[in-house]
Amino acid sequence: MDNKKVVLKDPEALFNDFTKEDPWRIFRIMAEFVESFEKMSVQGPLITVFGSARTKPNETEYKEAVTMGRLLAENGYGVLTGGGPGVMEAANKGAQSAGGVSVGLNIELPMEQDANPYLTTQVDFRYFFIRKVNFLKYSLGVVVFPGGFGTLDEMLETLTLLQTDKINRIPLVLVGDDFWRPLIKWFETTLVDEKKIKESDLDYFKVVDTAEEAMDHILGIHRKKGLVHTVKK
Repeated sequence: MDNKKVVLKDPEALFNDFTKEDPWRIFRIMAEFVESFEKMSVQGPLITVFGSARTKPNETEYKEAVTMGRLLAENGYGVLTGGGPGVMEAANKGAQSAGGVSVGLNIELPMEQDANPYLTTQVDFRYFFIRKVNFLKYSLGVVVFPGGFGTLDEMLETLTLLQTDKINRIPLVLVGDDFWRPLIKWFETTLVDEKKIKESDLDYFKVVDTAEEAMDHILGIHRKKGLVHTVKK
């Protein structure tokens, strides 16, 4: 085993970088919070839709996300997505086609993403964590379609915030039973069995197969809570 001591070459230089850069970074963060809150606070009742940016228009998940966006708009909800391609584009497209509010929170990334063309409002972000705050601060529910690391991160963070009572008890719906069932089975047989979570924690979300089922679940929860929203005729 190598027992050599690791010593920073120039710790003072690192400290100097902090004093020069980080205070200004704090001001950028504050400005991004203020600007995004101002834009988001006037959008009306929103439902957040998460899902893969890599989903193609010919795939079933894309078509279901279009239906999801349309149903939400028809029931008086605005659609809130990450503003990019794939499932995000599909949900925004459905909302716009029904004349609804279609909001995209676009993140600056080196590989992706350009904002999709179906947005009525676009909010641009430099910082992931500020974008995440906006997704849930202004949302009356969350719908999650199949996706990768980013989608899983968003879904699990929503679950964590629900479990810890850091956000209101909003409906969280996972669309696509075949995709989500192996993960839910692991929750049930590993997390619950090893007492990492309570069995009742599984009640924080519902798995469905279609956009129609997701819409019915959201409306059912909101009726029980007595939430009022404008329904288009």
